[in-house]
Order: sequence, then C-alpha cells, then structure tokens
Amino acid sequence: MEENKIKTQDYERFMQEALKEAEKAKNIDEVPVGCVIVKDGKIIAKSHNQKNKKNNSLYHAEIIALNKAMKKLNDWHLLNCQLFVTLEPCPMCAGAIINSRVGTVVFGASDPKAGCFESVFDFCHKFNHTPNLIKGILEKPCGEILTNYFKTKRKSKNGN
Repeated sequence: MEENKIKTQDYERFMQEALKEAEKAKNIDEVPVGCVIVKDGKIIAKSHNQKNKKNNSLYHAEIIALNKAMKKLNDWHLLNCQLFVTLEPCPMCAGAIINSRVGTVVFGASDPKAGCFESVFDFCHKFNHTPNLIKGILEKPCGEILTNYFKTKRKSKNGN
C-alpha cells in the first residue's frame, strides 16, 4: 500500500515543504496555505494559494498542485500519491482530492470554519473513495502562519 512508501518521519519533512509554499502565499498577500503531492517518496507537485494573484476563486493550493500532479503523471488517478497541505481542505478541495483518488491526505491545522475532512463535514468517509487521513502534522506552525497572517490583516485594516 502507498503509505508504506513514506516513512513516518518523512511526514514532517514533506509538511515543511508545504509550509515553504504557505510562506510564498503569505509573501504575495494570499492566505498562507501550501500543498505538496508526493509519489514514491518524491515531491511531484507543489503550490500555494493564488486566488488574488490570478483573480480566480479556484486557485487554492490543493487544486493547483492536483493539476500539476495529474499533468506530470499524465493520469487523473492519484491513488499512489500522498497530498500534504498545511490547512484542512475546504469543500471544493476535498471534492477534488476525492475525485482524483488521492491515496493519503496529510494536513497540519484543522479548519473549524470550512474543513471537510472532519471539522465541519467529513468528506473523507462519505463518498466513493476514502483516502487515508493523517492530521495534525506540524499543527502548531501550520496554524500559526495563518493566525499571524490574519492578525496582520486585521491590524492594517484597522489602521493599527
């Protein structure tokens, strides 16, 4: 099974790469979410949120990374892949992940407002494909980058 191709200690290493992508998003004033997709222990795709930059609500980190992975593999079935994302996927991204048949989803911070792999709704066990789910990897730094980003946004909005 595909999760055996990644050692447990590598989860943090791949999540660190997703955090680097989240930092790129923050640096262009996007919500700091980053994603990497791994196959056979190697990163095959990575991205970060780009909704504002592209003026397109579909440009979430996961969607962009899924597209890159499918192009690289020339296949929409990503069953032997692991997706690492800093924030629990929203409904749109959760649906795309399931429809892409991603084998394992690893996320850092839970999203109590829009998370669809347990927090608000459980897409993970409701549809025709059930990815393996691993949550809370580097949860603190994944949550902190988001918390700090929104604190800064509120301060600048309020003129403080």
